[in-house]
Order: sequence, then structure tokens, then C-alpha cells
Amino acid sequence: MNFSMSISENIVRLKTRLPEDVQLVAVSKTKSVDEIMEAYSTGHRIFGENKIQEMADKAEKLPKDIQWHMIGHVQRNKVKYMAPFVRMIHAVDSLRLLAEIEKQAGKHDRVIDCLLQIKIAEEESKFGLNEEDALTILNSEELKNYAHVRIVGLMGMATFTENESILNREFDRLKKFYDLHKDSFNLFHLSMGMSGDYELALAHGSTMVRVGSAIFGERNY
Repeated sequence: MNFSMSISENIVRLKTRLPEDVQLVAVSKTKSVDEIMEAYSTGHRIFGENKIQEMADKAEKLPKDIQWHMIGHVQRNKVKYMAPFVRMIHAVDSLRLLAEIEKQAGKHDRVIDCLLQIKIAEEESKFGLNEEDALTILNSEELKNYAHVRIVGLMGMATFTENESILNREFDRLKKFYDLHKDSFNLFHLSMGMSGDYELALAHGSTMVRVGSAIFGERNY
């Protein structure tokens, strides 16, 4: 991040470097309403949060045309709080979670787009499905009967490292799995890459990047 540049300048500069068919999720977790509005003023509308209550509070205060993406790990008992408004849930890692999203979205007569999270990092702290379990979900009879959930792609979080050989290996593995199955299951999003590694992720075919600190600066704690 260039600290001499404003949030609006950062986001405009970043978007000029992204291919037209790549979606930018501006990760606004811990950021204020005013900071989000500065990014919004550039015409950007897709924002990502990792805590449901924080996202719900911001959604009440901010313009209604914002597309909110839930990018953090999701607890089933909190799905009801975002079901009325969330546009996409990135980190779906079980059929039980999908069932709850289906139930809560149905109460609001909405269809919520979801990404299956595939575990590509070696770090134990990372959540996600292995490839076999992901295919079990995609082939499940339950999913075929859902009317309020749509799985539109896959996401993965790479190891937190500057070692490009590790990142390349992890991104490449997810891209190969995505390419193998995207046509069979109508998948069209591959969400890989954050502030520190999005350029590598783009080289591996990412269609959606989640960028926070390169837009807003370091996270507020």
C-alpha cells in the first residue's frame, strides 16, 4: 500500500491493474463506515467482511446497493443474521452449513450465491474441504433440491508466506481442480488471492480477489 495515497486513489489504481473479468472484493473488516464510503465513492460496490454481526451493522448504515460478501468462517447459528441481505458466502465447508443457508434464504425468498472453500494451505488454522468432500457436496441429492442456494465456484486461502513456490503450488492445485469440474457443475468463480499474493493468483486464473490492506491500509484491531 502507498501510504501517501488515499483509499479512493488506492482502489482506482488497483482496479486499473485487474483484468476486466476479475471481481474485486474490497475487504472492509474492522474499517469504519466513512472509510467504506470513500471506497464506495469511486463506484465500487463489492465489500467483504469476516464477522456476520459487524457486516449486519454496516449494512444497516450503508447504501443498499452494496453487495456484501461474507468471506470468513461461518457458524450455522449466525446465518439468519445475514440471510436478508448477503450477496455471496465464500467459505462454505459442509452440507450442514448449506442446509442452514437454504433454510434461512428461503425465509426471505432469496437465492444466496456460495463458494465451496477448498483447503489448499498446509497451515492447520485454515478451514476448508478436501477435493473428495467437495465433490460429495456438489454431487449430493440435497444440493440438487435446494432452491435458495447456488454454488457458483470455489475459493481457497493460500499459506501466509512470501515463498512463491509454495503459493504457486497451492494456486495451481486449486485451478486444476476447478478446471476439471467447472463445466459439470456450472462453476464460474475461482476466488484466490489477497493483498499479498493476488498477482500470483491472477496468473493462475483467479476470477475474484479479496483485497483489504492494499486499499484501506493495515487492519484496525
